[in-house]
Amino acid sequence: MKRQLILDDGTVFVGEGFGAEVDALGEVVFNTGMTGYQEILSDPSYCGQLVTLTYPLVGNYGINRDDFESISPAIKAFIVREVADFASNWRNENTLDELLKIKGIPGISEIDTRKLTRIIRKHGAMKGIICSTEENVEEILHKLKASKLPRDQVKQVSTKTAYPSPGRGFRVVLIDFGMKHGILRELNKRNCDVIVVPYNTTSDEIRRLRPDGIMLSNGPGDPKDVPEAIETIKELLGEIPLFGICLGHQLFALACGGDTFKMKFGHRGSNHPVKDLKTGQIALTSQNHGYAVDENSLTNTRLKVTHVAINDGTNEGLRHLDYPAFTVQYHPEASPGPEDANYLFDEFLELMKKEKREELQHA
Repeated sequence: MKRQLILDDGTVFVGEGFGAEVDALGEVVFNTGMTGYQEILSDPSYCGQLVTLTYPLVGNYGINRDDFESISPAIKAFIVREVADFASNWRNENTLDELLKIKGIPGISEIDTRKLTRIIRKHGAMKGIICSTEENVEEILHKLKASKLPRDQVKQVSTKTAYPSPGRGFRVVLIDFGMKHGILRELNKRNCDVIVVPYNTTSDEIRRLRPDGIMLSNGPGDPKDVPEAIETIKELLGEIPLFGICLGHQLFALACGGDTFKMKFGHRGSNHPVKDLKTGQIALTSQNHGYAVDENSLTNTRLKVTHVAINDGTNEGLRHLDYPAFTVQYHPEASPGPEDANYLFDEFLELMKKEKREELQHA
């Protein structure tokens, strides 16, 4: 089945369709990870996006029950060089093609993903559409140029109601902006009593849950499209220890008086080097974001830069100088990717322990 990918600059790629036989319109981005396609397609941060995988062969180890980062993938489409017809792995339960058909997600293969990636790197992430080769290119291009990308991605992927993930340790309220299950898994591994709440939960509602700590999750889109979350963070800052990841990092910066900007093509992959400015150590990290914190905007804030990206110098971490709060732009839970930064969850626990000790001393 022939399908075509049309970019809004007029570039057309013709390839073979797989997965669901439906059209898909969204922002075209690329991910440089060599493995982890199941986690990528189920990461809510890809809501509304057509994801190009730069690694040439995808689907070779199939799909299993354990590696999903969400139950209902929000990704728009998968773009690959070659998709494996047969999967070989002891955990394999479905092929990639079968899963995409089940979830209603289209894919396109047998296109030059190196050329596509170079176009995005040169011109930036852009709109694109996957459709049948029978469609008129000029008509589709007109439709593409007239279309607007969604601004409500967090609303689409966040949980609609609060729910618990019980433990006997510290109570953590996890604000779900598009949470990867890996974050919840790391907190559960440390026996945290987690309550996952919607993105628009108010500060008073969170206080009533009496948390020992607050986790700001990852999520899709522009952080400025979630003003209610920024206000909630402002109101809770200084009261309860806080740890933010990815979109949570950006929202934290905005709540503290900083600013964010849209990157040319973002960071997406499991091989991004990040430097810890305190220790000088370099960690390889898993990343997925198209926006970043503007370090120039932090001059008059009470935020300290803790981490920077080696490749382009963009901000990767912040710590508040007055309050028990820190955030990182990358994904310490990995899934997929290296686990170099997993220790940050332990630092969050130490922050809650310290705060609890101080409370007892002043009681």
